[in-house]
Amino acid sequence: MSISVKRKTVISPQDLLKTLELSGEEDLDLQIKNWVMWDRNEATLQQVTEAVRDQDWKALRVRLCHRITYLTTGLRGVMRAGFDSLNDVVIIEVAQGICAYLVDAYPSIQKRQTQGVVVGYDGRYNSKRFAQLIATVFLNNDFKVFLFTRMIPTPFIPFTVVRLQCLAGIVVTASHNTKEDNGIKVYWSNGAQAMAPHDQRIHDYMMNNLEPKPSSWETSLVLDHPLVEDPYRQVYPLFYEALKSLIPPIYLETNECSQLRFIYTALHGVGYPFMREAFYQARLKPVIPVVEQKEADPEFPTLAKPNPEEGKEALKMAIKKADAEHCTLVLANDPDVDRLAVAELDPRGRWKLFNGNELGALLGWWSLENYKTRTPKPAVTNCIMIATLVSSRILAAMARVEGFIFVEGMPSFPWMAHRALELEKSGRTVLFAFEECFGYMFGMSLPDKDGIGAAMQLASMACYLRSTRNVTLIEKLREIYDTYGYHSSISSVYMADSPETITSIFDHLRNFTDEEGYPKFILEEEFEVVHIRDLTIGLDTSFSDGKARMPVTPDTQLITFTFTNGYVVTLRSAPNDIKIKLNAEICGLPEEKQWEELHDKLNRMTNAVVEEFLLPEENGLTDASTIQ
Repeated sequence: MSISVKRKTVISPQDLLKTLELSGEEDLDLQIKNWVMWDRNEATLQQVTEAVRDQDWKALRVRLCHRITYLTTGLRGVMRAGFDSLNDVVIIEVAQGICAYLVDAYPSIQKRQTQGVVVGYDGRYNSKRFAQLIATVFLNNDFKVFLFTRMIPTPFIPFTVVRLQCLAGIVVTASHNTKEDNGIKVYWSNGAQAMAPHDQRIHDYMMNNLEPKPSSWETSLVLDHPLVEDPYRQVYPLFYEALKSLIPPIYLETNECSQLRFIYTALHGVGYPFMREAFYQARLKPVIPVVEQKEADPEFPTLAKPNPEEGKEALKMAIKKADAEHCTLVLANDPDVDRLAVAELDPRGRWKLFNGNELGALLGWWSLENYKTRTPKPAVTNCIMIATLVSSRILAAMARVEGFIFVEGMPSFPWMAHRALELEKSGRTVLFAFEECFGYMFGMSLPDKDGIGAAMQLASMACYLRSTRNVTLIEKLREIYDTYGYHSSISSVYMADSPETITSIFDHLRNFTDEEGYPKFILEEEFEVVHIRDLTIGLDTSFSDGKARMPVTPDTQLITFTFTNGYVVTLRSAPNDIKIKLNAEICGLPEEKQWEELHDKLNRMTNAVVEEFLLPEENGLTDASTIQ
């Protein structure tokens, strides 16, 4: 798997090229020459030269004539040779692009040499190597580099950016992708992931700095350069101090007295030592680890996918451990520790795996309780909670009853983090933000999702409920629905054969009946559409002028249909993608107590939306769903 073993190349790149018979195709041959001239990693260089000798022009064209795309979420791809993948060459190109952009953005050498950048990495293959290459590029350009010299959770990077006032942060991670992948995330000076216009500018600067400079390969610089510093000892206590400050002393006392125990799995990621410390700081009983998954292992040997969204498959060993230890609660982080999954044993002996929206409901309720407890004069009407437009609307229902402000966000944690920072700057108190795929931001200690802080709060909530009222998380969730209305959701994914099919489906939705616009109902007019929001073109019929108030995304397909009975469904697809993602929810009123009927209606209406709006047979769609 490792692609980064660097050996001394005996033959020069120029001489190596003379031994190769090229394809005769001008554009491909140019990229082959570039790769041979630029790559100093023997393993990936050999992959390309062997493909040339085998005359595998099709594979070479895929790998060398296409480029991996820098997005708001950073870069992520398979580790192998090629400009379309993750490897030493591409990492250097990206680092050179980010560095050049920062040099222009911060022309002061003093600022670059004092505030600098922070760089960290997870436990995947090549992560440490990639981090060292990134650090080398910045050191060569007179940046102070706070380089973690051990594996760290992703949340440490935005936290460090904020606390040490860095100009940017970069972490090497592919989060919960399979073992073949790696990636990077880039954080701006405010601690949130770099968004527009920075993401596009990073891409543009990268494209103008593609050829790796010879000095960019000299990673020995990181060992003793005067501008390099490991921030671990400084940041580590500050991180836990910030998270602990969000737990009122009375809850710390409850934690200390509670007998509740938790099974924890790191899913072969870096989380265990950091979660162990988190529970110590919160005065909780020590987590009981799943030993086979405790240590960081780039092979992820016990898992097909190290992703907590895989549900029972991902948590299978943790649940088995819980049964053996007679524990009723399981916590899981993804490998880079920015997401949290939870399971609880119900009174009938069955394990309930909470979906992301259910955990959002619990943590949202808890964030308000927590705020009221730790604040001498709580001003609830000044408080903010945020959720993405494809997440549950349970926080909106809470806001109507409790009086705080709910903000609906774009389906992107970076967007929510930037919005939270804007709101905080304007004097608001941001309590909580979440996305349905297990991402939670509790308070503003760091402007990104954080699986460590979320776990501390979730465990403290569980201890509080058990100690004061003998209530489980499952029972508390039912109480939340009883007070604010039942909410139930479904997430699905449908695959098409081409991006053109996806475009055709969305065009059809906009010209649904004889060129008269969007669908107006489903199931033979049984359920009527009351509002349509199409952020691809900037339409929102819930406003009198019909104009969307949320950001318009012309390159992304994104339509939300709201029905008269509280059913909401969003259909979306990324640029040039072959997937349609469906997120549907039924939002009951507090007085609607027939929850099973509401859930059945959710399924029935979602099936109708799929059949009537997406026309899966006609469009050749394949159901690749993850039903939550």
